[in-house]
Amino acid sequence: MVFIKAQKSRAYFKRFQVKFKRRREGKTDYRARNRLINQDKNKYNTPKYRLVARFTNKDITAQIVYASISGDIVLAAAYAHELPRYGLEVGLTNYAAAYCVGLLLARRVLKQLEMDAEYEGNVEATGEDFSVEPVESRRPFRALLDVGLVRTTTGNRVFGVLKGALDGGVDIPHSDKRFAGFNKDSKQLDPEVHRKYIYGGHVAAYMRTLMEDEPEKYQSHFSEYIKRSLEPDSIEGMYKKVHAAIRADPEAKKSEKEPPKEHKRYNLKKLSYEERKAKLIDRLKTLNSAAAENDYDEDDD
Repeated sequence: MVFIKAQKSRAYFKRFQVKFKRRREGKTDYRARNRLINQDKNKYNTPKYRLVARFTNKDITAQIVYASISGDIVLAAAYAHELPRYGLEVGLTNYAAAYCVGLLLARRVLKQLEMDAEYEGNVEATGEDFSVEPVESRRPFRALLDVGLVRTTTGNRVFGVLKGALDGGVDIPHSDKRFAGFNKDSKQLDPEVHRKYIYGGHVAAYMRTLMEDEPEKYQSHFSEYIKRSLEPDSIEGMYKKVHAAIRADPEAKKSEKEPPKEHKRYNLKKLSYEERKAKLIDRLKTLNSAAAENDYDEDDD
């Protein structure tokens, strides 16, 4: 029989150290996170803010976050499911919606810090690159973009959130190389292409294509748009109204959900000691009375 040497001895397993839980789950890139949260020592306990953008199948989450010893603390947050309040009821996860969420977050955090009047940002989105210029009174609010594990390809929706936050008046170090419309050959950003994506022009173009070539597919794909009488020509105007509504009132509203109804129990309610004691006494009384009745019936017989 061939002798096989044990490659991993007991000493190996005694010294083995597992990775962090969120690394094991594949949720956090700690190499990137360390570089985003590490603060200079001469800045003491000054928070280092991050603009965290995350996407799900039906929602977009954007938060201003800073790290502390006890965990990350959220300063402000904005979500795509808030956009129906501002007039955007369909297409809540595309590039144009990502821009709206970034704009909403920027205006909300600046209003919270009482800086919204000083830093209005880029009021009308033209698609051109925009950076916040400091004013005399206060320096602009600065945050670093945290993209998580997403691939940072040109035109990714995460850069739509970035563009919205920049136009909203937040200072974020960036380059225009990853915005939609950047040309790799000429190494320049085409503002017209970027503007088209901000105002949902790519969605309108796809709607027109389907209307001409595949009407049945158009009916199924854009059924929610059809219900709301949204035509390709009216999409840009809708997004302009949404941007104006966000700037007019960026504050978060508490949800007006009804209080939850009493849920049906499928197991017995846990009783206290006093309740159990009272229940036992009642049971004993019932048994005793039943026994006494039986004895009485036997005597009669």
